[in-house]
Amino acid sequence: MAGKLTAVNPIANAEQAVRADNTGNPDPRTALVLFSGGQDSTACLAWALARYARVETIAFDYGQRHRIELDCRLTVREQLARQFPAWGTKLGDDHLLDLALLGQISDTALTDARAIEMQANGLPNTFVPGRNLLFLTLAATVAYRRGASVLVGGMCETDYSGYPDCRDNTLKAQQVALSLGLDAPMTIETPLMFLDKAATWRLAEQLGGTALVQLTVEHTHTCYLGERGVLHPWGHGCGECPACELRARGWAAYRKDERQGRA
Repeated sequence: MAGKLTAVNPIANAEQAVRADNTGNPDPRTALVLFSGGQDSTACLAWALARYARVETIAFDYGQRHRIELDCRLTVREQLARQFPAWGTKLGDDHLLDLALLGQISDTALTDARAIEMQANGLPNTFVPGRNLLFLTLAATVAYRRGASVLVGGMCETDYSGYPDCRDNTLKAQQVALSLGLDAPMTIETPLMFLDKAATWRLAEQLGGTALVQLTVEHTHTCYLGERGVLHPWGHGCGECPACELRARGWAAYRKDERQGRA
């Protein structure tokens, strides 16, 4: 059985990325970021823009209930390019793939209007089987055609809903399979893998200061129910679904640490 790979420190990686950007010597590779328009993928996009010479984005329309995220992501891209001109020069094309088939074969609370609850197998019924595996396979196909050799995703096994396709070992195994299947190196970077949500907020601050934190609050979307009516201190959302609860709890911990740091 393959052992778990040694965890890297995404905060330290972010520091290295910012230094590389400031010296004009970013990683020369092109990265393709799985960018849904949520908090996590926005942090990953900023991380990639601070690290790589060129960055493109990709998203998937699979009939998700929170399809509004696909509109929000365009605003986030525009705001990042406007507020961070150095990143804007690196930000390349965006790709949106139609994955209606995934919604058609799924029977989940993320694709159908039903109550969110735990299942007998211990997973929430928001789990879409194979979703991340399919996303990464299709992203690798696009990346290969676009000359990109790095995929960046916001998967995390710290503050998460228990999805098995978010685990580090799953992603490392898929990295090997993709590289073998394409006969070309395809690296999967998951800078949030070992961060909780509070640390994700801190990573955003470290990469882009309070401007990036505020951009995340105002323009990203995480709520599973697609609620955009209320702007909480941590962002838009219903405030009750698992995604909102994680984001709100992370914000509270981040702000508490920030206050204690000033004391």
